[in-house]
Amino acid sequence: MFGKKFLTLVAMVMLVAVALVGCGGGEEAKSNNAANNESDVIKIGVYEPLTGINAAGGEMTVEGIKLANKLYPDVLGKKVELVIVDNKSEKQEAANAVERLVNENVDVIIGSYGSSLSMAGGPVAKDAGVPVIGCSPTNPLVTKDNEYYFRVCFIDPFQGTVMAKYAVETLGAKTAAIVQDVQQDYSVGLSKYFVDAFKELTGDENAIVAQVNYNTGDKDFSAQLTEVKAKNPDVIFAPGNFLECGILVEKARELGIDVPILGGDTWEAEEFLNRVGGLKDIYFSTHFTAEEPVTELSSTFLTKFAEEYPDKQVNAFAALGFDSYLLALDAINRAGSTDHDAIRDALAETENFQGATGFITLDENGDANKTAIIKKVADGKFVYETKVEPK
Repeated sequence: MFGKKFLTLVAMVMLVAVALVGCGGGEEAKSNNAANNESDVIKIGVYEPLTGINAAGGEMTVEGIKLANKLYPDVLGKKVELVIVDNKSEKQEAANAVERLVNENVDVIIGSYGSSLSMAGGPVAKDAGVPVIGCSPTNPLVTKDNEYYFRVCFIDPFQGTVMAKYAVETLGAKTAAIVQDVQQDYSVGLSKYFVDAFKELTGDENAIVAQVNYNTGDKDFSAQLTEVKAKNPDVIFAPGNFLECGILVEKARELGIDVPILGGDTWEAEEFLNRVGGLKDIYFSTHFTAEEPVTELSSTFLTKFAEEYPDKQVNAFAALGFDSYLLALDAINRAGSTDHDAIRDALAETENFQGATGFITLDENGDANKTAIIKKVADGKFVYETKVEPK
């Protein structure tokens, strides 16, 4: 039998182990991060929707991240390893994905396509003290009160204003109807900013003649569009997921609604184009266009993307994923280490960083001041229309 001294020693070890397990997640992440500084590998975590309703957007983003990793595989003399987790297009899964990445001891996180998913993952990263770079989440709340969250894309107040200005000044619209997905923060937020800007630009508080709602996953928009048609707006603004919006736009044309239909950056997906490619007067805002390379890196990205994915059309989400990865490397390099707070501080000081989508300067909220691109659907393709500079 074991002696009393041995049993006492075992009990003490167990108490210490329990105490360590009970430590807060943030302290544990910092301890693991310190250990990572001694590693020969730098880990960049990625949480994107690779399944579910947003899978196409997540896949495009990850393609850009992987391309950047292939072209630029090292930083601080160490190999960069990607740790990619599927957030399954679900808010709870997004939070779980970030927690998993924290437990994997990643040095910085990239993600996510979808503002709601980013807003779900953000608090987990903040609590753990791990910096995150968003590729395309445009809702202002993604970075609000979260000093560890940054992004390389413009935000909805700018995007909504851009589309309202285009509707009024270029399309000559005096009235508009809104069709929004009330389950998506992206859709609701972007609709609000469009409405506010449209009313101000027209000088008419009654310029929005209809505002109708639907839910994520809906496939029948007959009732909403019939109501919109009865109000006879000059334009329709319908930001939302590319799947539902593709069905919605196609149905609008079937019902004889022939006014211009406008959307946001989520429309830039092959799935959307495959459904509406033969239709006209469809416009949306986005972050990048092959027709207007804005930096030397834009040309590099276009060339290398075509080589890596010869059967795919270059897109803004791949470009944003590409830029997010390069910004992560730049911040790590400027920090001179993989210390989370040092990387966070370096990100906060980002100014005139050259990316494929343009020169990126992050403001006090961690948001990028960027040029917006407007594209249209023509002859089965996404075609560059114009660009709008930030104020």
